[in-house]
Amino acid sequence: MGNGVYAWLQPDGGWGWSNAGLIVDGDQSLLVDTLFDMKLTADMLKAMGDATGLAPDDIGVIVNTHANGDHTHGNGCCQHAEIIASEASAREMEDVNPALLAQLLKMAPEMGAAGAYFSEIFGMFDFAGVEERAPTRTFSGQLDLKVGDKAVELIEVGPAHTAGDVLVHVPSDRAVFTGDILFIDGTPLMWAGPVANWIRACDKICGMDVDVIVPGHGPITDKAGVRCVADYLNYIDAEARKRFDAGMQVREAALDIALGDFANWGDAERIAVNVDSLYREYRGDGVVTPVLGLFALMADTREAMRK
Repeated sequence: MGNGVYAWLQPDGGWGWSNAGLIVDGDQSLLVDTLFDMKLTADMLKAMGDATGLAPDDIGVIVNTHANGDHTHGNGCCQHAEIIASEASAREMEDVNPALLAQLLKMAPEMGAAGAYFSEIFGMFDFAGVEERAPTRTFSGQLDLKVGDKAVELIEVGPAHTAGDVLVHVPSDRAVFTGDILFIDGTPLMWAGPVANWIRACDKICGMDVDVIVPGHGPITDKAGVRCVADYLNYIDAEARKRFDAGMQVREAALDIALGDFANWGDAERIAVNVDSLYREYRGDGVVTPVLGLFALMADTREAMRK
C-alpha cells in the first residue's frame, strides 16, 4: 500500500480466509494478525520477506485484532515477537484453542449436520500443527506505539464482533486495519455484540482521516464499504427486534428476514448467529448459545435458504 505499509489478502474472505498486514519503518516492524494455521502464516511471512527482506524472527511486534483463531493461530511462527492484544481478547483466546478445533474436526463425522458444516468450512486448515503463542502484553482502551518513526494507534472498539476488537490505525499513511469489524462482500458475524458498539466502530472508522481500509475479510475498501456494513447491522437489528417482539423463535426469525441487497454477500446463513446474539441482547439475560449449537443453527439455516 506504499511507504512500508502492506496488506495480505486471502480470497474469497470466507470462513477462515482472513486478512493480515505489515507495518515497517527502518529496522522495526509490526504484523497485524496472523492466519488460521502455521503453514498459511509461514507462506505469508515468506512473501512478506521477499517484499521487505524481513525474516520471521525479525518481526518485532504482532497485534492480534481479536481472539478468533484465523487471526491468531500463526503467532507461533514468530517466536521472538511481542504479542499485543486487548485484555478482553486475551481472555477469550483461552476458550477456543487449536487443539479443541482439531478434536472437533475428528469428531465431525459423528456430529450430524453441524459436523458436516464444520468440516466443510474448516476441513482445509491444519489445527493439529498449531504452536500457540498467547499475548505477552495487553491493554484496554487505546495503546499508542511507534514502529520506527511511524506512529501506530491501537484502538479498542469491542465488544462487537468479539469481546475485544481492536483497530490498528496508521495516521501518517491514512490507513487502518479493522480486523473483523469489517467483512467486505461477506456477511458480518456477531459472536458478542452489542450491535450498537459495532455500529459505533463503523462510525469511528468513517470519522478517521483514512484513504485505505483493510478489513478482516474481503477486499480493501473505502468508507462506502464501511457504511454498507453499518447498514447491514442497522437493518438486521431493526428486523430482528420486530420478530422478537412478535414472539418468533431465532430460526424462524432468521429465515423470515428478507436479505435484499445483502443476499449476495457470502455466508448469508450467519444471520442465524446474528439474530441469536440480538435476541440475547433484547432479553438481557446474558445466556449464550453453545458454539456447536450455533454451527448447527447455521447449517440448518443454510439448507433452508437453498430450498
